[in-house]
Amino acid sequence: MLKRGMRPAHPGAILNGMIEGLREETNETFTITEIAEGLGVNRKTLSQILHMKSGISPEMAIKLSEAFGTSAELWMNLQKKYDLWHAEKKVSRETIRHFINADVKGLQSA
Repeated sequence: MLKRGMRPAHPGAILNGMIEGLREETNETFTITEIAEGLGVNRKTLSQILHMKSGISPEMAIKLSEAFGTSAELWMNLQKKYDLWHAEKKVSRETIRHFINADVKGLQSA
């Protein structure tokens, strides 16, 4: 269970920041089309991620890790945290029937 504190950043927001940083560091004006082509995806796919309308797939995580020198796990963890935070907001745990008592549940988490 995640704490319901601050909303985790969408991976697209992180990617946006990385692209801006890359532009500043290199003084190159990389376009979204250029970056999409470099990743081997279409512009619309990348744009949806950058505008936080789409998430990061495992395949995209691998591509981003190669292109930006990170790990695929970084991108997948960002996506997982983002998705779980939103799921915690939607699911009402109080209405769910428990099939395992608290003693057994404690052993399973260990």
